[in-house]
Formats: sequence, C-alpha cells, structure tokens
Amino acid sequence: MARIAGVNIPTQKRVIIGLQYIHGIGEKFAGEICSKVGIPAERRVNALTDAEVLQIRETIDRDYVVEGDLRRDVAMNIKRLMDLGCYRGLRHRRGLPVRGQRTHTNARTRKGKARPIAGKKQATK
Repeated sequence: MARIAGVNIPTQKRVIIGLQYIHGIGEKFAGEICSKVGIPAERRVNALTDAEVLQIRETIDRDYVVEGDLRRDVAMNIKRLMDLGCYRGLRHRRGLPVRGQRTHTNARTRKGKARPIAGKKQATK
C-alpha cells in the first residue's frame, strides 16, 4: 500500500484515481502529477515501483499544498473573515449560507435540523 502525504492510497485503483484520495488533489492535479513523473494513465497503484512512489511524493511536496497545510490555510482564511467582521465572516459565525443562497425554505445543511417555534400552529391535513 502506497502512503503519500499521510494518506494510504488504495492499491487496486488507477494512479490518477488513487491520488484523488489526498485532500487538495483532484482530477486535474492528479493528471498533472502523473504527466510530470511520466506514469501512464492506465497504470495501477500496486504496479508502481518504489522509485515512482518516491517521485510522486517529492512532486506533491514541492509543487502542491495538500492535506494538513491546506486545511490550516482554509481555516485561517475563514477565521480572518470572521475577525474582520465582514458580511461573509458574519455568515460563517452564525452558521448560515455564505454565498447568497436563500434561507427561507432551504439551507438545512448549514442551519441544522428545523426547530419548532413556540406558539406557531401546526399545519392541519
């Protein structure tokens, strides 16, 4: 099992798919990494040599921000917005949608389970 950037890459999958298990690497970056290292697209992870895994590891460390560093950067950006007190920061602070979505009927993922309001009548059938 190949371990790259602190993530165990599944052995039976193609390299391009396996690299996408790393946070911060999607389809585009996985293809770029394979072309830089010179690995064919149809190669499986279990067919990689130790030298190729080392090359992939070095390429990712040198050229991409992934896993812990990326999560820390994103968290710091959100914290900065919240500290500034700008509109997006306030939405993050209140746990509401940040990008202009409606909240009257939707946004249950951000707002959580619907809570009943005292004194409001239930709809009758």
